[in-house]
Parts: sequence; C-alpha cells; structure tokens
Amino acid sequence: MCVKSLHGVIPGAPMQPALTSSPKNALERARAVAAAMPKRGLFAGTEWRVAPRPLPLAADLVKRLEELGPQLAAFYRACNLLYRFSVRGTLPRWIADYLDAGKPAALIEASRLSRFRSALPRVIRPDILLQENEGSGVAFTITELDSVPGGIGLTAWLNQTYAALGDNIIGGSRGMRDGFAQILCECSDVPTPSARILVSVESETYRPEMEWLAQTLADEGMDVQAVRPEQLELENGRRPDVVYRFFELFDIPNVPNAPALLEAAGAGRIAVTPPFKPQLEEKMLFAFFWHTGLKGFWRQELGERVFAALQQVIPYTWILDPTPLPPHAVIPELGIRDWREMAAFSQKQRELVMKLSGFHADAWGSRSVVVGHDVPASEWAAAIDRALRAFPRTPYILQRFHRAAVVEAEWADLGAGHLRVMNGRVRLCPYYFVVGDETRLAGVLATICPQDKKIIHGMADAIMAPCCQAEHSQQI
Repeated sequence: MCVKSLHGVIPGAPMQPALTSSPKNALERARAVAAAMPKRGLFAGTEWRVAPRPLPLAADLVKRLEELGPQLAAFYRACNLLYRFSVRGTLPRWIADYLDAGKPAALIEASRLSRFRSALPRVIRPDILLQENEGSGVAFTITELDSVPGGIGLTAWLNQTYAALGDNIIGGSRGMRDGFAQILCECSDVPTPSARILVSVESETYRPEMEWLAQTLADEGMDVQAVRPEQLELENGRRPDVVYRFFELFDIPNVPNAPALLEAAGAGRIAVTPPFKPQLEEKMLFAFFWHTGLKGFWRQELGERVFAALQQVIPYTWILDPTPLPPHAVIPELGIRDWREMAAFSQKQRELVMKLSGFHADAWGSRSVVVGHDVPASEWAAAIDRALRAFPRTPYILQRFHRAAVVEAEWADLGAGHLRVMNGRVRLCPYYFVVGDETRLAGVLATICPQDKKIIHGMADAIMAPCCQAEHSQQI
C-alpha cells in the first residue's frame, strides 16, 4: 500500500516541503491555532489533533472540487423533480413511495406545497473519500450528501485562523462566513433580514460552532442569533425573517416550535432553509441514480457531461427491500435473488457498507454504519436481518466499500511539545453555498483518522484541518 507524506497529501498531489523552517516554528503555529480557539470551543465535548499547516491539495483536485459543486446542485434539482414527477404520475409511483416511507403525513403534505416546489438546500456538503490511485489524475468517491451539515462554523473558524498565519486557504479567510451570510440574505425579500439559527437538542454537539458563527456575523452588523427551539419567537413583530434549520426532519416531534415553524413557513410568513423536504435528506437517492430504468431521466435533467461525471464519483447503491423477486430475476451487480444470501458471502465479497437511508436518529454520524468485511459473519448476517425487518418504515441502503488513500500526516502534541506523525485515511468535506445561480466552494475540511479506522469521522485521535492548494513550485 502506498503511503504518501503529509507534508502532504493525497494521491496525485504535489508533495509539500517541510512544514516550516524548523520543528520549533511548526509547534509555534500549532500553539497559535490552539490559542485562537473560542472559549466555549467549537464542538461540545469534542477535541481533535491540531495540524501545523493546512492539508495541501493538488491543483487538479481543487479544480475537480470546484466543478463538483454545480454538478451536485444539478443533482439536487433533478432529485426534486424526480419526486415531483413520481407524485404526479409522470414517473413511477414507487419512487415517491420509497421516499415517503416512515414519514408523518403532515410533513409529506407540507413538502408538496406549491410554495416549496422549487425550494432546495442552499448548503451542500458531500463526504468524499480520496482513493488509492497509482495512476495519474484524481480519484475519489462521495459516500453521501448532507444538506444539514455540521462543521460550517468549525470550517469557517479554521479557514480564518490558518489564513491569519499566512496560509492560502481554499475559499479564503471569509469564504465560509460570507457564504452563510449570503444564503440567509437571499432567503428573504427584506434587504437586511433578521435571522435565527435553530439548533435542536439532537444537534447540541454543534451548538458552539453555530453560536460562534452567529456572533461573528452579528459583530459585523447582521441581526443573527443561534437559538434553542423554545427560544424562537414566532409572534407578529418578533418573528425573524429567516430561520436556518439546524436539525434533521426526523427530529420534529422532539423540537419545540417545529410544528408552528412548519405552519408559518407553509403560509409564507417566514423563510426556512433547508426546506421541509425529507425526501431530499435520503441516502437512497444514490440508488435511484443508478437505476437502469431511470437513466433517461438523469441524462435529460443533468445532461450527458454532468451525468457521466457523477457516475465516476457516486458509488453503486442498493435499497434493501425484502420484496420477493420474480423467479427469473436477480439483484443487479450482486447476482443473488434474496438479500439474505449475502450472509454467505466471503470476507472479500463483503466489501460492502450498510446504513440507514435517513429519517432516523441513527442515520447520521456513522451510527448505523456496518462495514461488511470488518465484522464477523454472524454480525453481518444479523445486520442484514435487522435491515430487512426495518423495511419499509426505516429503509437501509447498501453501497460498495471504497478504501480511502493513506497519507502520512503530521500533528502537534502540544502537551509533550513534539511534532508527531500518523498514518491516516482522509475524508474531505467541501462546503458549497448556493447563491442565486451560482454554487460556490467556500472551504474544504479535511479529517484524517488513524489508518486502522474503517469509518472516517471526527474523533479525539483524528486530525482536522482546512485545505489549501499546493503551489506549482512544489510539484514533483
């Protein structure tokens, strides 16, 4: 297995020279980052390892990430149409049936209101795994899309902090906070709208970063606050113009004021983003993308170029539906007639990932993820059975497992006063803000987890850093 240095990077990227002229200077940079941390932190109860410098990305990868934003915005527009056409009968009804499974009738009805017909998420964040790639070019896989992502405030702070140390950060020092401010303003017809970021108890981990972001924007003159649901005022004269919904829609029964907010949004008295469209928060949308019978739809709505580009990065995905197949049929790509046959797969055949599609407390944060080849056969069989029994109320999906590239990453052990090196796997989270007809890349958060971790996410022994573009002079 190829291990590249982080002095830098990723497959195909230029190598970064020594982080600074000396280890002492690298430690000073890391200490400056740690010292700049807001008093309340950014993630409640969560820490990470500090990198002396941002992760440098090769120019061709940065270009591909910039191109990806508009492509994913087009994908969301097409998914919105896919659901509408299915409800209308232009496309098969089973599409909407899958997407509506387990949702309360009131939410389904609200999501179909004509007022929300064209409403789409204004923040798009894919989770990207960089692939082991011995050839030329950039290879990566999008494991899932998130339209209510954590990390907006964190990435804004990281970009600002490392830019202040002289680094040429992707998106710049202000890209994240300016992008967030712009989507709040664009949601309303009011020139200077009042805005509230509504953070639920379920999303409590991310409250500090959203409070920091809100305060930063307020310090620059915006009327914006991060509030708890019970603090949201919806009466005339005190009602904000815009609410940023920082909670998943499955959580509505536990969110005070959520029904009143939904009613006010439906009546046009308040703007809410992301919209109340649970169908756009389902991971099974990737399965529809690969459905043979829907290729004509995707080609027409995305265009051949975008469709082909997304085929390179969206993993093949199945919906774990236990409905019996006709005698002559098999499940595509797997060659089996019943999902339970996967229990007999070899460890190599079990290079698959199973997880909830959405609308459930365990559908985010890797809580429901089972990596087939990383668990005993008995546990894999139990996971299959659990997923099939959950259908149709809480559908599961299945995806190919894609192994992330290994890098050699440097971090600062501030307690010991030393730089340390870790072999780790990289997940990139680019943040795109949809402003008008543009989809802008505002920043990229890199999470580097120890090599032995199959699931890459924020954890105490992970390195989290912003990304910059490697300079041409550093190309090898």
